[in-house]
Amino acid sequence: MKNKIKILMATLAFAGIAMLLNGCNKFLDRKPLSATQNDLAGGSFDVKALGLYSALRNSAGFSTLPWLDFHSIRDDDAQKGSSVSDGAEINAEFEHFQYTKNDWATNTYWGDHFNMIQLANEIIHDADSLKPKDQGSLRNVGEACFFRAYAYFEMVKAYGETFLPFENFYYTQPNQQIVPNAKTGQIWALIDSDLTVASSYLPVTWATATGNSTLGRLTSGAANTLWAQTYLFRSNWARVIGLCNTVINSSQYHLDPSFTDIFKDGLNGAGKCGPESIWELVNYVGPNQSPWIATQWGTSQNVRQGGASTDWNLGWGWNVPTQVLVNAWDSTDPRRNMTILFSGQYDGGAATGGYGNTLPAYNPGVMLDQPYWNKKAYSDPQMRQFTGQIGSNGGADWIDHRILRYADVILMLAEAANETGDGATAAANLELIRSRADGDSGITRKYVPYIPFANQAQMRQAIKNERRWEFAMEGYRFYDLVRWGDAPAVLGSLGYQSKNALYPIPQPIIDQFLGKLTQNPQYP
Repeated sequence: MKNKIKILMATLAFAGIAMLLNGCNKFLDRKPLSATQNDLAGGSFDVKALGLYSALRNSAGFSTLPWLDFHSIRDDDAQKGSSVSDGAEINAEFEHFQYTKNDWATNTYWGDHFNMIQLANEIIHDADSLKPKDQGSLRNVGEACFFRAYAYFEMVKAYGETFLPFENFYYTQPNQQIVPNAKTGQIWALIDSDLTVASSYLPVTWATATGNSTLGRLTSGAANTLWAQTYLFRSNWARVIGLCNTVINSSQYHLDPSFTDIFKDGLNGAGKCGPESIWELVNYVGPNQSPWIATQWGTSQNVRQGGASTDWNLGWGWNVPTQVLVNAWDSTDPRRNMTILFSGQYDGGAATGGYGNTLPAYNPGVMLDQPYWNKKAYSDPQMRQFTGQIGSNGGADWIDHRILRYADVILMLAEAANETGDGATAAANLELIRSRADGDSGITRKYVPYIPFANQAQMRQAIKNERRWEFAMEGYRFYDLVRWGDAPAVLGSLGYQSKNALYPIPQPIIDQFLGKLTQNPQYP
């Protein structure tokens, strides 16, 4: 474990320095990388490639409040949280779908994603010019292609493909980025091209012959998982099945036997990049917050002190469970108390991801301002002491963002199999998730019972339910509801209309593009 942390710190430090220094299909005619354990030295673009990870960590649009606004707070199971006055504008914008064209969160989300696209474009441009052939450099190209695909996929989900500018080129002058809206299919084709390269050039694992690893760097498994997600949103079930099976057959991942262990961030890196982690944003905070190579992903979601003692100054308190989630979730499902932290109650101890503490009561202005908190971001008291993020210096900046995890591969495969008429495969994969949720206690278990296949509609609903419980508070549900066509029925009472599937382009961007970029016509 000590070796693991040393490599983590070295990698993160290098990535931080790199950020300060700082047409994928053209590579397809080259021999794909073979993942070996001896040749994982950095390539000629390694500094800039590591800068992509730094950008992910340092950009709020990927790592803190704007990401939570777009991905989680818009669903029925999560809400802003914090206090009534803190970020009050978010209530109207993201909880009640009164979208705005000019706000810090929305402008930041757009800007950070296109900044990432441009950083990736620079690496791809340089590689096209220099035509490197060493595997290290091609791995770097694979990383750049992945990040460009990841950023564009998030933007397609948020804004729609044809309302985005098509920027697959590196520019040095601001006016060079002023291009018209993408044509239909153009960005999807770029994503497919990028992920074809990434899945070919990225290693299966970064493990070396000595058993060490470079935590958080991208693999072919991450590329194939993201690719499967993109096809899930396009209802291309055959491609989803093929890519999910590729990830499964790589034998690099498995479901963590303990649901709570997935989200641990303890001393000496305990819990980071576990067996279920396909890709996560890795953070590190040292003693007295030095070094600090981290993000406020965890801080943004931890318990906010409110009127309680400074012992509970753990974070900003955003992205909290709603009463709807609490009421809808069967209390016998162990994941419920592993996901929801209840004000005024015992945290459940280690068995449910707690630490043996009782939270102050829910009493806005006097004690805690919210009745429920996201337990998947609940910070370890030992790490608070270790980092010095405690009391008046509270926070949890060392907590990782688990972006891609193996459970999603299993449930994507279940959904795609069901949609293609393979009920047996759908039920078998659904069972893997439900069995783990109940401690892998066998088919006769009573808390999260086995669900046999009866018909396609029944299994479809069972998979929808399972994604809700398995990924609660992780930012999946809003976009799931949209792609299923369920958002109007589920979110209509909150103000959702069909047009709210997409967000309007920020007005400063429309102004910057001098009329070349057309606004979504549903937001005149």
